[in-house]
Amino acid sequence: MARLPNINRELSACLQCGYCVRVCDTYAQEPWESNSPRGKIYYLKQLQNKTPIDKMLGRKVEVDEEFVEALYKCTGCAACWSVCHVSIEFAEFWEVVREWVVDQGKGPLPAHKKLGESILANNNPYKEPPAKRGDWFPSNINKVAMNPDVCFFAGCTASYRMQRIPQAAATFLDRCGVRQNIMGADEMCCTSPMLRTGQIKASRDFAENNVRQTEKMGARAMVTACAGCYKTTTHDYKRFYSRPSFEVYHFSQYALKLLKEKKVKYTKNYGNMKVTYHDPCHLGRHAGVFEVPREVIKSVPGLELVEMGRNRMSSQCCGAGGGYKSQFNEFAVNIAAKRVKEAIDTGAERIITTCPFCVLNLQQGAKQLGSDIKVMDLSELLAEATA
Repeated sequence: MARLPNINRELSACLQCGYCVRVCDTYAQEPWESNSPRGKIYYLKQLQNKTPIDKMLGRKVEVDEEFVEALYKCTGCAACWSVCHVSIEFAEFWEVVREWVVDQGKGPLPAHKKLGESILANNNPYKEPPAKRGDWFPSNINKVAMNPDVCFFAGCTASYRMQRIPQAAATFLDRCGVRQNIMGADEMCCTSPMLRTGQIKASRDFAENNVRQTEKMGARAMVTACAGCYKTTTHDYKRFYSRPSFEVYHFSQYALKLLKEKKVKYTKNYGNMKVTYHDPCHLGRHAGVFEVPREVIKSVPGLELVEMGRNRMSSQCCGAGGGYKSQFNEFAVNIAAKRVKEAIDTGAERIITTCPFCVLNLQQGAKQLGSDIKVMDLSELLAEATA
């Protein structure tokens, strides 16, 4: 067995206290200790301390299929990090371990391999033609070919599966006088689906393409529709290529910028409608963007923002991250349903979030519950409120 990656500090620091077990939503789906963060840390410690005596005593200390499956029964939400008494940065930790498992030829799981193969072949995980990537862009909005204010980066899910989200975002930006353009067929996957599942080989080339295409058009900034794309572009790109030379905003951040510049003109008053906000893990816990979307929501006339019990740093994951939904869809929707129930309990009529994955999975969670609560992206709310 190959040497473990550089995780000695984390393995030594873990107290096996179990606080992480209480907040792990994937463990709640299958409550075996081996599926918990603590259980996986313990297993890794046994691998680290393996000796010839283990073999003599018939102890099975190896990276087997059971451990690999347990490793991927995780959304990468890092709720375990938020309660860790020794501050193990689990968002990074699990990705490092997955990279190591893939390097050993033991992972990822079948669904993740298919995603990776499609990204390499088609520049997106959905086996869709790259030429149609920009077809979502509204025909009534002019594209500014050179030196636009923003290059809008829709990402794969918004471009091919949740097109109403980038359409709403582009419409809102246009109403605010933002000169925009997109990469269209030249836009490539940010590679977040591969990075979160331990597949890192494509990230350098894809990062270089997206950065250079944005620079080529002379855009002052990039605006992303997706929390995962935002995290990957701002955090991961510098690991594989370089930090972007332009500003990178999540849509919510750019919307707040426009609000402060007094470029937003609301045309609708919602008349004391209660809404609640769901923090995407990649935007909230991972990137530290908690208050920005809330400020934008509070600026909309007639909306009352009510918080779910678990919010901000302690927010519950929607269940769709880390490759979990692609391999364990039933469990992912169960987690989403649990989150939707929490939203319903606040008395909110709508769940607002800022990630296409969250919108998709929370909608499926609401359907499982038979609830008519509306799940929408912040961009959709702003397009509606400025119509």
